[in-house]
Amino acid sequence: ICIKGSSELARRSVLGIVGARNASAIGRRLARQIAQAAGRAGFPVASGLARGIDTAAHEAALETGTIAVVAGGLDVIYPPENAALQAAIGESGLLVSEMVPGTIPRETHFPRRNRIISGLSRAVVIVEAALRSGSLITARYASEQGREVFAVPGSPLDPRAEGCNRLIRDGANLLLSSMDVIDVLSAQGATSRNVEPLPQIAIETGNDMRD
Repeated sequence: ICIKGSSELARRSVLGIVGARNASAIGRRLARQIAQAAGRAGFPVASGLARGIDTAAHEAALETGTIAVVAGGLDVIYPPENAALQAAIGESGLLVSEMVPGTIPRETHFPRRNRIISGLSRAVVIVEAALRSGSLITARYASEQGREVFAVPGSPLDPRAEGCNRLIRDGANLLLSSMDVIDVLSAQGATSRNVEPLPQIAIETGNDMRD
């Protein structure tokens, strides 16, 4: 595992927030609200640094603690428009990758990234997800790893809500407000947890950030 930033964040009770890349304005707003509430309650937010929901969650949690798990090397910027956000997370949060520096993200890397997001988290919130999406892969991993899975309901006519509605039908927790998941995290114990630190291959990857 390669990391850059504060590994202490990974030893706390983390909330994962993931969702659609082509997120709606309402979806992005909700992701920000959940991330801000988690930060105020002392829980870092983990996500995948993708467009849409992931970006909104990271931006909202930047001041209180956020973990970005990326599909390529830590020195590779993806997506390109998140260069400043990735740099900021490396400075004040935590960047995580199981890929060696210089690795370009490929389609097969993203499910592996999603497995790490759910593994770092005590609970995972899905905000907008199509039926065939990486967010549902994250939800599946979370269930297999014994994590709580929350999903935001949406209109049956919106393809971005189909995945979340299906998760709720199949037993995921219905999320109507940020307190739904905050209460569960708080009930599980204090914000600090006894886990081993992430194994470190690289703490610093230098300033050579490529588009």
